[in-house]
Amino acid sequence: MTSSRLYLSPPHMSGRELGLIQEAFATNWIAPLGPHVDAFEQEFCTCTGARHAAAVSSGTAALHLALILSDVGPGDEVLVSTLTFSASVNPILYQGARPVFVDSEALSWNADPDLFVDALETRARRGRLPKAAVLVHLYGQSAQVAPIQAACERYGVHLIEDAAEALGATYQGRAPGTFGRFGIYSFNGNKIITTSGGGMLVSDDAGLIQHARKLATQARELAPHYEHTEVGYNYRMSNVLAAIGRGQLAVLEERVLARRRNFECYRQALADLPGIGFMPEAPWGRHTRWLTVITIDAERFGADRETVRLALEAENIEARPVWKPMHLQPVFAGYEHLGGAVAEQLFRDGLCLPSGSSLTAADLQRVVNVIVGQRR
Repeated sequence: MTSSRLYLSPPHMSGRELGLIQEAFATNWIAPLGPHVDAFEQEFCTCTGARHAAAVSSGTAALHLALILSDVGPGDEVLVSTLTFSASVNPILYQGARPVFVDSEALSWNADPDLFVDALETRARRGRLPKAAVLVHLYGQSAQVAPIQAACERYGVHLIEDAAEALGATYQGRAPGTFGRFGIYSFNGNKIITTSGGGMLVSDDAGLIQHARKLATQARELAPHYEHTEVGYNYRMSNVLAAIGRGQLAVLEERVLARRRNFECYRQALADLPGIGFMPEAPWGRHTRWLTVITIDAERFGADRETVRLALEAENIEARPVWKPMHLQPVFAGYEHLGGAVAEQLFRDGLCLPSGSSLTAADLQRVVNVIVGQRR
């Protein structure tokens, strides 16, 4: 009999969600917007320390709105981490702007602050600064925000934090996503909490969030008829999905602790194997271990990352390579990149392991056994 499939990061319901969904049905708040949306936004601000929030249809929608409200347009440059998912970059192209990809640092795997700052200084000397910077917080860990934030403020460049993968993490005691002009979060089905599909845009500026809500609701003006003075989008979150989000948000800390326990289990079982390494936890904050990510030195371990991945797949276990850097993606060919060797090595050697908060000890042991079995 084939063992049940172990997924990389499946949804994990708390039990609270159904009652909130039933409330939405009982009150007939099924259409977009409604009391659960308002409550989810308020509770999210309480959770993260953000001042204002707008619940939207996806993290990608949140990022697109952030770029629009940062006046990013055709021909503008936007600095962005290269080691990320394409959703961090696609909205830049929606606006007709040009991404400039920034390599990772080994300490956190996030964007190298020295490269980021140097890029801003170089462009300042040329008299052509980027319009914005998208700083990604990867796999549950905050980037090194302070030097990048300071440089962006010095040169008047809008900092947008892509915290889609880092809800529940900390940087110097605060939530990543709350330092820049905007922060964005994702509640996709594989995230640490989910609304099945959804996202959140946060900012300290109430006016920007109010404008974001307008743009996300087809930019309808306050009039008894349908009046529009700017292009709008259908980006608002539904009341039903916000109900799910409220039930999920209530157990965020439990989910973080569960994923950190998964990591510790993997670390204890695998860390002494030659050639196996782990994504480090940077000294500036808490890593949620949304995904546990290992690196495999093929020469020392005796098998490369892809061999191990295929061995896991043969046992009905999902594992995935680390993000392929954006500067290597065919769709973004020709755009400038700063460095790239660190991200390229992480892609070559990195493997994301099953990390769901509902994994059992037996599930984790299944994964460990396959990896150990590839050692030659």
